[in-house]
Amino acid sequence: MSFAKPSLKGRALRLLSGREYSRSELERKLSSFEEEPGTLSLALDDLQAKGFISEARVIESVINRRSGKLGLMRIRHELQAKGLDPESVAQALGGLKASERERAQEVWRKKFGAAPSGAQDTAKQMRFLASRGFGGDVIRQVVKGASDD
Repeated sequence: MSFAKPSLKGRALRLLSGREYSRSELERKLSSFEEEPGTLSLALDDLQAKGFISEARVIESVINRRSGKLGLMRIRHELQAKGLDPESVAQALGGLKASERERAQEVWRKKFGAAPSGAQDTAKQMRFLASRGFGGDVIRQVVKGASDD
């Protein structure tokens, strides 16, 4: 019994059924399955025209999934890695900037919950928040704020 290979559109839909993908991510993932040049582009054009591929949904999905754990810089990097329009990314991240300190405070509280006990501990906590993509000013406010309590 032989099974027909899934079409490029079928493969793309299977990927999109799991989560949102940007067009450039789909191009990277599916380019090895393209047998005739241009067929992948046509398939993705069709899916985009029908609303299956949406840059706005990809941005919203990443922000919703990651904003509770990561800072602005790290989320921006993830969105840029997906090949999204830099202007759309900047516009979407504008709203996150206001909550950056609160989100960093919550991430810090879950991980440490107590003020640093010395310079080494302070550095460790600051490195942790930096690795999560929070900015230097926010990190200082959160860690120093914990010391002031």
